[in-house]
Amino acid sequence: MRPAWYRTGRNIGLLTVLLILPAMMAGCDKFIEMLGAGAYESDGVEEPSADTDAASSSETGDGAQDLRGDEKVVTDILDNPDALYVSIASEKGLGPDAIVGAAVNRETINDEKLMELVHTHFNAVTLENELKMDCMLGYSNAVCPDGSIHDEELNGETIQVPTLDHSRADEMLDKILAWNSEHPGRQLRVRGHVLVWHSQAPEWFFREDYDASGDYVSKEVLDKRLEWYIKSMLEYYTGENSRYKGLFYGWDVVNEAVSDATGSYRTDTELGDDSLDDPVHSIKSTWWHVYQSNEFILNAFRYANKYAAPEVELYYNDYNECIDKKSAGIAELLQDVKNAPGTRIDGFGMQGHYSVGSPSAAQFDKALRKYGEVVGKVMLTEFDLKATEKTGDSDAELAQAYEKQAEYLGTLYEVMKQAGKDGTDVGGITTWGVIDSNSWLQTYNPAGGGADGSIKQYPLLFDGNYEPKPAFYSLIDSDE
Repeated sequence: MRPAWYRTGRNIGLLTVLLILPAMMAGCDKFIEMLGAGAYESDGVEEPSADTDAASSSETGDGAQDLRGDEKVVTDILDNPDALYVSIASEKGLGPDAIVGAAVNRETINDEKLMELVHTHFNAVTLENELKMDCMLGYSNAVCPDGSIHDEELNGETIQVPTLDHSRADEMLDKILAWNSEHPGRQLRVRGHVLVWHSQAPEWFFREDYDASGDYVSKEVLDKRLEWYIKSMLEYYTGENSRYKGLFYGWDVVNEAVSDATGSYRTDTELGDDSLDDPVHSIKSTWWHVYQSNEFILNAFRYANKYAAPEVELYYNDYNECIDKKSAGIAELLQDVKNAPGTRIDGFGMQGHYSVGSPSAAQFDKALRKYGEVVGKVMLTEFDLKATEKTGDSDAELAQAYEKQAEYLGTLYEVMKQAGKDGTDVGGITTWGVIDSNSWLQTYNPAGGGADGSIKQYPLLFDGNYEPKPAFYSLIDSDE
């Protein structure tokens, strides 16, 4: 069977065809080989998450070759049979209700050419940073802004809270609303990301008088702040009187609460002591430091269930989710949330920050089905593919790299479709960005010893020239 992206009429270049022909001829054997091969290895050192303000590069033009010449990518936004979402959100793909999303931020949403790709090929977006706590608190990570603290009522009690700044997120969401209004037959939906996370939460939020130099508050005080924050966010964006009501299909309630090192809950001793060397982006959890248990996670889902619109799905989201040790910890967390009274959890987000060839298809399949059995719906929520081999700039070298990426992605997609046929609720796939040159991997590249250019990254479906790569076509189902 031909790879899905090798189709009649696809102008992907003679050179690419010549390079992929041997792989096409060996297609079935290669698939079987990948099912059993390859360990999704971890050295126990936790890598920085893609969920960081530094994740998005402002660089444009990554030197990627345009393999489709001058052919226009977009034919018609409302009637394009080659659109990615048309294929994935279909009976032949992941089902008609599948989410086909991409992450965008304040910079990329103003890139008209990039948004043309989004409007054509995706049916949902995730705001990369603009719904996170540090953004909502004005990026005042060192100190609470002067004049911010005010009184609000919570459960009949007056508490002091900081002022939330919705402006950055609203600026983006208003653009989406405007586009949806102009295209009633072609709506973009939004994934909320994220309410509770150990990173990008200002240290002063956990301290007495909202002063980073003060003592930590008690668990009881922080729990009131937690409920207030979740209530404020979900009522503002999903409540009956919200101008965004109906826009959000789901929300990541808690993010990355399981430790790579232990496979258990992330605690306050991840760095080996009680100090926070980098309180904004530490791998330690200040939430855990105050609660000393997973109670903050259970309460977060309890409060999200209380305040979110009932049609908004609630998710736990994490990475390195195919490593056996961490996978066991994630499954335990999901079960703990399900068993807690008053909670609601509708799915798990497998972030999918993978390397080309790792995890193996068998490891991916095992994890996907395990999470489905525990919590129901499973999605890939931050998908990208990191290169680990040096790639030159020649057409031949780049074409070979693109081939490897497409073959691997096509294998994972077949695993997802088969799991869906077997009863696992595979809800969709969201890529962490749109074009290669804007990927967070351009500024963070651990395989290359840092962002030194030693390993070129091409992790997404579109190159720096806004053109679809072979990986794009590996997600397009064909009858040919």
